Amino acid sequence: MNKNDSSPFSDDFGLPAAKHNSLSARARASVSVQGYLTDLNEEQRRAVETLDGPVLVLAGAGTGKTRVLTTRIAHVIASGKARPFEILSVTFTNKAAREMKERVAGLIGPVAEGMQWLGTFHAIGTKILRRHAELVGLRSDFTILGVDDQLRLMKQVIEAERIDEKRWPARQLASIIDSWKNRGLTPAQVPPGEAGIFAQGKGAKLYEAYQERLKTLNAADFGDLLLECLRLWRENPDVLAQYQERFRYILVDEYQDTNVAQYLWLRLLAQTRKNICCVGDDDQSIYGWRGAEVDNILRFEHDFPGATVVRLERNYRSTGYILSAASHLIAQNQSRLGKTLRTEEEDGEKVTLTGAWDSEEEARLIGEEIEVLQNRKHALSEIAVLVRVSAQMREIEDRLVTLGVPYRVIGGPRFYERAEIRDALAYLRCTNSFYDDLAFERIVNVPKRGLGDATIQMLHNYARSTGVPLMEAARQMIETDELRPKPRQSLRDLLTSFSRWAKMAETMPQSEVAQTVLEESGYTEMWQKERTADAAGRLENLKEFVRSMEEFPDMQSFLEHVSLVMEANEGEGEDRVSLMTLHAAKGLEFDTVFLPGWEEGLFPNQRALDESGRAGLEEERRLAHVGLTRAKRRAKIYFASNRRIHGLWNSTVPSRFIDELPEGSVEVLDAPAHYSHQSRFDNAPAFSSSYGTPGWQRAQAYNNKKSDNHQSYRSQNSSTGRGAPIIEGKVIARSDNSGDASFAIGERTFHMKFGPGTVAGVDGNKITVDFDKAGRKMVLESFLQKNA
Repeated sequence: MNKNDSSPFSDDFGLPAAKHNSLSARARASVSVQGYLTDLNEEQRRAVETLDGPVLVLAGAGTGKTRVLTTRIAHVIASGKARPFEILSVTFTNKAAREMKERVAGLIGPVAEGMQWLGTFHAIGTKILRRHAELVGLRSDFTILGVDDQLRLMKQVIEAERIDEKRWPARQLASIIDSWKNRGLTPAQVPPGEAGIFAQGKGAKLYEAYQERLKTLNAADFGDLLLECLRLWRENPDVLAQYQERFRYILVDEYQDTNVAQYLWLRLLAQTRKNICCVGDDDQSIYGWRGAEVDNILRFEHDFPGATVVRLERNYRSTGYILSAASHLIAQNQSRLGKTLRTEEEDGEKVTLTGAWDSEEEARLIGEEIEVLQNRKHALSEIAVLVRVSAQMREIEDRLVTLGVPYRVIGGPRFYERAEIRDALAYLRCTNSFYDDLAFERIVNVPKRGLGDATIQMLHNYARSTGVPLMEAARQMIETDELRPKPRQSLRDLLTSFSRWAKMAETMPQSEVAQTVLEESGYTEMWQKERTADAAGRLENLKEFVRSMEEFPDMQSFLEHVSLVMEANEGEGEDRVSLMTLHAAKGLEFDTVFLPGWEEGLFPNQRALDESGRAGLEEERRLAHVGLTRAKRRAKIYFASNRRIHGLWNSTVPSRFIDELPEGSVEVLDAPAHYSHQSRFDNAPAFSSSYGTPGWQRAQAYNNKKSDNHQSYRSQNSSTGRGAPIIEGKVIARSDNSGDASFAIGERTFHMKFGPGTVAGVDGNKITVDFDKAGRKMVLESFLQKNA
């Protein structure tokens, strides 16, 4: 269809306009008797009935946002303001679009099928582009490229410019171009300063070459589905006018998550009629890292003067104490439109705050609380553990497996099922056994070693014909001339490395062997060079993987443990605990929510603070708000006094978000008596002098209520100017990195994980101990108790 066609919408139903009108009349007759406004509260009803002009609905967590959207659509149709195909309703996910369509059908019946313009931004963008493809240099049957095809095309573009792809990887270029498209920038609009961030100033040129190559292939990527729409409308005002005339009402879900391209797309469509209703929550804008602009919702009234703003503040999900904590916390943000969630339900249980000695104890405490809830017949499907970064999941997963508590990871694979962890395991399996063909085949060319499919097939053929494992087949074939020199040398180097690593495993701790394997194989370096958004997370997962090995006596027992974890049954219908990141939890709700890791540097995340300053901090605070408001009945916050960060143990301080919680809505809990009869806050004196916020002072005041023995201990140590944590009434040696260790060789000691033992060596704050049951291990003195 060309741009002069006066009826680009004739195929909406394939029916004449009169038929559309009769459908609309029947819809109005049907809806009029539904009484769909009856059960709405005052604010919801105002949001539904304010039809003319721009409307911003600030819908707090659990306030009935989807109900308002679907009822508003029904009301537009029932009022005769528009026919179903004249309403544009955009969402962010196909699931949300399906749910909305089903709900509308429940209100207005089969006529909801006439809503041909209800879907995601990308789905609707595709539909528009296919109608006018030739105006943007495409044919109507254009292909939408997936990620793999995009990368392949970008590699071709990089090679054509004779740029070193190892130094300037295609994934990095893909990420940069995607960010430009999210901001609505064509190659000609990229600022010169930004063009210089890739390949010494060739970024914009590569972007242009990539777009030209897409046109040659009659293809578009996901970013183009909106970017090309913008270009279509800007270059063809008559086409834009047709869509502006067609869409009498525009509804937008999750407006706070829109990026610049989506914002511009909506503004162009809404300029004529201005009947746009955006529903969102500025306090839940948590996707800045993938292009979302919270400013889009903050400046709505500026973009649409005279807009009606409706605040939905009546929460139907959470109890009073949870809402009080969440509202008090988010009120610390400066960039927000402002609203206060409230409920007419009971206050319920206070938000609990529990400190743990380290992340392992944190996982143990969470596991035991889940067991208690399970014994009380609490549905596991109504329990969630929400973490800031995926690397936190490993210890929690291990604990749940140990307890036999079924769980599922939402938004991603379980820890040991992640691609980078499976690769690391394959390396260790090959180091542990030369007969593991599956593991060898997985990593023989990861990272790239020039061992293609032909080489692998030759190894398979020889292994089958001689009845030997793949590694043995490779060992024999490198002594002959069947393989070309380059793959033969690559295989020889790899097999030599496996032999060396296997010898190391006989004498060295398995965690050190794993670290060496990942470094010498080039696997860690491969991810360090990746320079993509998820590369940093994969590297953190690898560090957590290495750390997880420390508690096992040898590599074989560790690999057996992982096999048991991987075999954990995950039946679809089984009642299971949900484990996910805070980002993945948005839109979900659970009776009980556990929130571990509320420590400075982890949450708020230090990378977010370093990269975005105050804006980063405010997004992290919104993320905390989202976490709290997932809970319907119970919200349980945890922090650890010691956590391994970037492979090193660090004393940590509680998150500033803890200090921002209202005292009246929070209950500070002790850990169970078999870990300590002291408050978990007692583990903090070592850093109390550097953390003097009011919330922490309240925690210290709470300590002062403890036993006289504890008080006398504090007095006894006050002259030293430094405290020492207490567990079960015993002093734990504290490391100050000064080299004056508190232990002597031959002295008996106790470790919470490895049990009693005898000091065998002292090297600064690293103590070698012959444990009675666990054998010889080197540990930090801060984890040892004296005189056990």
